[in-house]
Amino acid sequence: MQEKSVPDSAGAIRRDARSTGERSVLTSLLRGARLTCPACGKGAMFRRYLKVADNCPACGEALHHHRADDAPPYFTIVIVGHIVVGLVLAVEMAYRPPLWLHAALWLPLTVLLALLILPPVKGALVGLQWALLMHGFDPNAEEEKIEPFDVGIHNGRGG
Repeated sequence: MQEKSVPDSAGAIRRDARSTGERSVLTSLLRGARLTCPACGKGAMFRRYLKVADNCPACGEALHHHRADDAPPYFTIVIVGHIVVGLVLAVEMAYRPPLWLHAALWLPLTVLLALLILPPVKGALVGLQWALLMHGFDPNAEEEKIEPFDVGIHNGRGG
C-alpha cells in the first residue's frame, strides 16, 4: 500500500502512519511496552506517568482513541501477584521469617513492582488496540461520536 501525506493541524505535511498497510500485533505490543508510539516506535506514547499523548510527537499518529480503562491495572495485579506470591512462598518455606519481616519486605516490593509494571502494560494494551484497529484507530471507520447522556429533571411521575 502506498504511503500518503496528510497536512496536520498546523498545515505541515506528515506521513500518515495509518496508511502504511498491515499493522503487526507483536511489533505494536513491543513498541507500546517500550512506551513509544505503536505506529513509528520513535515518539513517546505518554506525556505524563499514565497520560497517553493525544498524538505522537514524532509521526503525528492520533493516540487519543485508546480505551485501556481497567485492563492495565488488572493485568498488572495478575503479573505482580504471581511474582510476589511465588517469592513469599519460597522465602517462607526456606527461612520461616517472622511476620513483621514479611510485611517489611513484601509490601514495599509489591507497591514498587506495580508502579514500575503499570506503564509498560498500559502501553502494550494501547499498542494492541492500535494494531487491531479498535476504538477509533481504524482509518476507514467514521469518528466515533458519543452523545452526552440527557439528564432531565423528572417529577417522579415516570415521564
